Amino acid sequence: MSIEAALDLLACPRCGSGLAVAPSGGGRALRCTREHSFDIARQGYVNLLEGPEPGNADTAAMLAARTRVHASGLFEPVADQIATHLVGRPRVLEVGSGTAYYLVRSLGDDDAGVGIALDVSKAAARLAARLDPRVSAVVADVWRTLPIADHCLDAVLCVFAPRNLAEFARVLRADGRLVVVTPKPEHLAGLRDRHGLLEVPAGKADQLAVAAAEFFEPLARTGLVRTREVDAALASDVIAMGPNAFHRVPQDVAGGNLVVAVDTQVFRPLPV
Repeated sequence: MSIEAALDLLACPRCGSGLAVAPSGGGRALRCTREHSFDIARQGYVNLLEGPEPGNADTAAMLAARTRVHASGLFEPVADQIATHLVGRPRVLEVGSGTAYYLVRSLGDDDAGVGIALDVSKAAARLAARLDPRVSAVVADVWRTLPIADHCLDAVLCVFAPRNLAEFARVLRADGRLVVVTPKPEHLAGLRDRHGLLEVPAGKADQLAVAAAEFFEPLARTGLVRTREVDAALASDVIAMGPNAFHRVPQDVAGGNLVVAVDTQVFRPLPV
């Protein structure tokens, strides 16, 4: 999708006004009424980060590993569960989108759907920009004011990603939905035990529910636990696709049983 398709949803990160496409040098840019300008990369994404990419941004190697993991179907039950909550919601933002796998699955077969893949990683934006014609890719930081207009989205999707709940409430329509997926403590059990991976703290879903209560009303909470046999290559990719990659990807990864265990929570904004 070209950036133009999402223009009604995007906002200038400096002043919050609307954006329009304008020529810039030999290329194109997004420009607001106050003349703030942001170049559109030749790959099709726009960088609205307004600063350097942080050191914990996903790398191209991490995203390649994640693409292979998603192609294996390992997280397909998670994607299916998410999609059931977003049927009939054509304007969707995924924050921390990475490969935008869950965003595309959430758009389903709706040819008129508009997805915004927002990630702090330029490598992720390059990947998302060519993934699906319905997806517009934006580089931005979820912890800052989102470059999204007020109350314009049907859904915000957050899968294993940071959560700026106040901003999510601002950009959602009154009847919108926030869908958040968090890992259970047993997520990736087996692999974690064998290789000393980062632990998942207990109570993440409960902590989210408490934090969200300031802005949202809970609608649904569903747990999912699946165990699957994986080979050594897939197990290695599971380690390499996430934050463990910033520490160390073991050289002696073996296959075996791997647990996918998540909680999916659905919220709607509280009345303003």
